[in-house]
Parts: sequence; structure tokens; C-alpha cells
Amino acid sequence: MTADLLTASWDPGDAGLAGVWLPGGFEVEYAEPGGREVRAGLDRLRRVDLGSCLPVRSFPSYRGQRSYPGWFWSSKMGKHVGFESWVERGHLVALDFASEVTAIVSQPFWLCWRTPAGKAARHAPDFFARLAGGGALVIDSRPRGMADDGDRRAFAATLQACEMLGWGYAVCGEMDPVVAANQRWIAGYRHPRCGNPVTEARLVEAFGAGLPLMEGAEAAGDPIATLPPLFHLMWRRELAADLSLVLSHRTVIWRAGRG
Repeated sequence: MTADLLTASWDPGDAGLAGVWLPGGFEVEYAEPGGREVRAGLDRLRRVDLGSCLPVRSFPSYRGQRSYPGWFWSSKMGKHVGFESWVERGHLVALDFASEVTAIVSQPFWLCWRTPAGKAARHAPDFFARLAGGGALVIDSRPRGMADDGDRRAFAATLQACEMLGWGYAVCGEMDPVVAANQRWIAGYRHPRCGNPVTEARLVEAFGAGLPLMEGAEAAGDPIATLPPLFHLMWRRELAADLSLVLSHRTVIWRAGRG
């Protein structure tokens, strides 16, 4: 759930800047699927399918870089989505795992405005997530201790813009390490090739109201064959567990909706 991600969120206004530095007159820049760049008023985002748009900026990679950019194959999108750090990777995995998220874009748009002094400013949030039912969530990934005053001003501006659109917005730091590690492990089995309808049916029946992971896997057949579909079912949320605890052979797994 996005709740796993949002527990890592923090208030960018805690430095006292958000209340005094809120610009108006926003414009946005985004890249259409064919690559054409569009600049328009903020309200245009209500009518754009950002899930099909391209990132507005690339991810640099260079010798001595302190962050770790990369690509994550999203089961929601059926393609790779970029991230710029391991913190962002954790957020991206959580978004792809969340049942209420239907689309994810990294670096989805530039938010543009002018400061009270008339200086042009812009900020590209890290992620845009389309939610079931038509809602949206915009996320910036930044540990609290790594955000300076300029970051907080940009976050405050983004918060105001999202509120004007009726979207959710959060600045998220590092996730709970156990939850993040469990989600990364299950994500290793997110691709449809890990599924097997016959084995999955046996697993769903075996776990029923709940069994330890390895006991259920053995009840459904040879664990070498049943474990990949088991984790695939967990990724699809057809089997569930308490992911706040370290995942192991003793973890109790149950059929979704029966826990």
C-alpha cells in the first residue's frame, strides 16, 4: 500500500518557510509520448495522461557519484522507470507494489513559477502516481537531513500546486528498512514469467487461512517449483503477510482477504 511509503513522509514546512513562500501563477512543462515538449498553465495537468508521458529530465551517471541511479522494470507500466538513488528506488518499488496505483512516471513534469523577486524557478518532482478512481499522488524523495532551504521552498511550491489540482503530495525519506527489503525481495518475482496458474491454484488452496511460508510451499509441491509462484502471488496481493516483520520460512502467509 502507499501507506508503507507515506509512513516515511515528513513535513517540508517544518523549517517555517512554507507559510511565507508560496508562489502563484504556476506553469508546467511536460513531454508527450512522441517527445514533443509542451508548456502550459497548471490546469493542463488535469487533462493530460501523464502515465503515457516521458520524463522531463535524464538521470546523470558519473565517476565518484554519491547516489545510485538506475532503472526498475515496473509491473504496472510494463516498462522500465528510472530512479536517481536507493531511496527513490525504495519508493518506486512501493508504488509499483501498491494495489491502488495504476500508473507511475518518474520526473513527470517541470513546475515553473517566479519568486517574489521575479526570478524564474522550477522543480521536477520525483514521481507521479495515478490512483484507482482517478486521484493522483506526487512524491519527492528526500531524507529530511539532506533537504536544504531551497529544497523546502520547492517542496512548498509543489504542495501548493498539488492542492490546487486536488492531488496528494508527500516528501518521503527512507522507508522502514524491513518493509523496504521485503518489498524488494517480492519484487524479484513481479514479472508474469514467475507465475504458473496450476501451481498458483494449489498455493492459494494450501495457504487458506494461514500457514508458515515453507510449510505451505511444500504442501503445494516441490518448493523449487512453488516458491517463485508463491512470491509472485504475494506481489499480486493474492497472498498476504505482515511485511513489517523479516520475511523468512516461518513467516505466516494467508489468502488475501482472509487475514
